[in-house]
Amino acid sequence: MTRNASWIAITGVTILVYLLMFAPVAVVMLLSFNDSQFGAFPIEGFSLRWFVALWENEAVLRAFRVSLLLGALTAVISTTLGVLAALAIVRYDFPGKRLVSTALIAPILIPEVVLAVALLLFLRWLGIPRSFVLLLAGHVIFTLPFVILVVQARLVGVRREFEEAALSLGANPIQTFFSVTLPLIMPAVLAGMLFAFTISFDDITGTLFWKPGGVETVPTQIFAMLRHSISPEINALGTVMVVITVVLPLLGLALARRLAARTRM
Repeated sequence: MTRNASWIAITGVTILVYLLMFAPVAVVMLLSFNDSQFGAFPIEGFSLRWFVALWENEAVLRAFRVSLLLGALTAVISTTLGVLAALAIVRYDFPGKRLVSTALIAPILIPEVVLAVALLLFLRWLGIPRSFVLLLAGHVIFTLPFVILVVQARLVGVRREFEEAALSLGANPIQTFFSVTLPLIMPAVLAGMLFAFTISFDDITGTLFWKPGGVETVPTQIFAMLRHSISPEINALGTVMVVITVVLPLLGLALARRLAARTRM
């Protein structure tokens, strides 16, 4: 009886926590379809007018273009560097290996605001102004550890015998990587790329420190819009961001599972 009561209590607390986490998101998404211009309850009617307003808002569209470009570049660079770093850490021994591995993972352990200020002050000391390149570098530094961890976990499970067999048959290391190693770790590579894109697309703390004047991403655009008033357009913009950041990982997960299944076959 006591065990059943404890289980019921744990289940109730878990449900309550999830409600507190996702109820605000559900409210924002619900209000984004509200026909009222005040964006509050009671809902006056179902309408897509605020999504149309977003489509006609040049500042929002410009922020989306910047975020998509920034996220895509961050994903490509972080994935490329992450795969190479994971390959070096798992497959090779070199002096200072543990130190290098710790340094590559360190950005996860450091609070983002501290990392953002540190990078900004360091580049100012070097006399480098804020720019899109600085913003891209900051996002790569922040997302790179996630790619390394995901790819490294997959690479550890890949047996060296497959690569050694390709080498013994006359393939050089580069050919072995692209024909054997990369297909075997491709699910992790895609997962890491989606991680990097999603984190970059959603980031606001570091972006506020690193972005140059006149450049806005979607999160910073929402922040700027909130300074003036709470418009229903913000609810619609939040709904679009939720859809992007949820649908993309789910699609990536499905693709990664399919590739993993083919690899096992």
